[in-house]
Amino acid sequence: MADNNNLTIDPRSGFCKSNSVFYSKRKPIPLPLTDFLDVTTFISSRPHHGKTAFIDAATGRHLSFKDLWKAVDSVSTCLYDMGIRKGHVILLLSPNSIFFPIVCLSVMSLGAVITTTNPLNTPREIAKQIANSKPSLAFTTPELLAKLTESNSNLTIILIDDGITDASTKTNAKIVTTLSEMVKKEPSGIRVREQVNQDDTATLLYSSGTTGESKGVVSSHKNLIAMVQTIVERFRLNEGDHKFICTVPMFHIYGLAAFATGILAAGSTVIVLSKFEMGEMLSTIVKYRATYLPLVPPILVALINGADQIRERYDLSSLNFVLSGGAPLSKEMVEGFSEKYPGVTILQGYGLTESAGIGASTDTLEESRRYGTAGLLSPNTEAKIVDPESGKALLVNQTGELWLRAPSVMKGYFSNAEATSSTIDSEGWLRTGDLCYIDDDGFIFVVDRLKELIKYKGYQVPPAELEALLLTHPEISDAAVIPFPDEQVGQFPMAYVVRKAGSNLSEKAVMDFIAGQVAPYKRIRRVAYVAAIPKNPSGKILRKDLIKLATSKL
Repeated sequence: MADNNNLTIDPRSGFCKSNSVFYSKRKPIPLPLTDFLDVTTFISSRPHHGKTAFIDAATGRHLSFKDLWKAVDSVSTCLYDMGIRKGHVILLLSPNSIFFPIVCLSVMSLGAVITTTNPLNTPREIAKQIANSKPSLAFTTPELLAKLTESNSNLTIILIDDGITDASTKTNAKIVTTLSEMVKKEPSGIRVREQVNQDDTATLLYSSGTTGESKGVVSSHKNLIAMVQTIVERFRLNEGDHKFICTVPMFHIYGLAAFATGILAAGSTVIVLSKFEMGEMLSTIVKYRATYLPLVPPILVALINGADQIRERYDLSSLNFVLSGGAPLSKEMVEGFSEKYPGVTILQGYGLTESAGIGASTDTLEESRRYGTAGLLSPNTEAKIVDPESGKALLVNQTGELWLRAPSVMKGYFSNAEATSSTIDSEGWLRTGDLCYIDDDGFIFVVDRLKELIKYKGYQVPPAELEALLLTHPEISDAAVIPFPDEQVGQFPMAYVVRKAGSNLSEKAVMDFIAGQVAPYKRIRRVAYVAAIPKNPSGKILRKDLIKLATSKL
């Protein structure tokens, strides 16, 4: 962080002319200075008055803070006894559950590294992540076991069971124990473990980053501690009794940052939905008198569109805040929601996997009414707006690539020095790949994505991966994939295909060919045929031209 004392910073925009840096207008957050500290210890040692940490919405099972930390101690003791040490990678393949955080916190307390993967991913996609991250062992559920063994039959597996149903399954998997057995073990409080430094790696989450193929984002304990502190301060969670509904996936930075870690630090309760279903989410809010509902924009649209029937059937009077992430909200969405649910404040956040989900946020309804904004810079965060062509730092109200520098910015991409150096510069600036401007009052507006990721319901879909698969089809000579705008899901993948001579490959055949190889959110949902794919002299696909072509017919 720069020493702001000797700089002249415009109090309105946060912009400093002498170095072209935008400084956060939020109050700085104190961060622990001790070198030796892991994020699990940091969270568990924060004082609060909370009683219940997690509630499983489906079964009604409660997990108290006392039981949570005892379980974390027991599981980490077992892992240590199994030879798991600092730096070892542990894979977690599971839907949302009250056990998910136990695994994450236990692994990180040892200085081992947690890597999560989407339960919707295909065995091919999971195998790729296993090959890249080389986990020592994996945690998974009985339902996902077959998928994991198909990805890699040699992996040592711990089964996440509920301790009630019989979890023994007929596969050739190398299952060494179950989570319920580990939780029963008495923690050996006396053992001296390796000291974990704040700079040690805590998580390895896979993100498409600013280009194409998926890459492992290496976040340190320091990154996560900064993120936890930001979340606790942002929602002033130290005051009062808060109950969050967890609708977002815990394998994703948004879910992991908030629900598996951040919210626990203040003693708030997290009510876990294993999968998203509108009716179940609403009845859970009613049943537990939930106060916070984090979601992605498509769920918000559904709440607005169905408001009359929803309010008739469900008493949502306990709800104070709705938190939206994944994409900026339009005026119609902010006003539509505020009109239909007047007692609920709508807030939003902007962040990347590479910044541990932190970047900018709106913290009041008044701030959210800067329609289309991603919010003000998060505390302790600095920004630059840089001309992508010339590399020159720009001024207020000028559009360029957003660069961020903050304590939550990742260490880099896992064993990929080239991708790291093209994303983080020597001064610690993270290139977000988003084209933005910052207005006179310090609000960030995301104009476009420099990176070409398609955002389907908040999931990232890299076009490059789908294009590579399309090119393996015997009747396709060339292909390009673009984001196609859609009100319900944000964007979906659309393919432009050049057929080989004599082929009359149908649109459905193209879609089915891809659907068999990728997770549902990556499926191609529209196909058009062209004589040639437009490319620049260096052979890069001119996606902008194809996007114009596709949307000109709307």
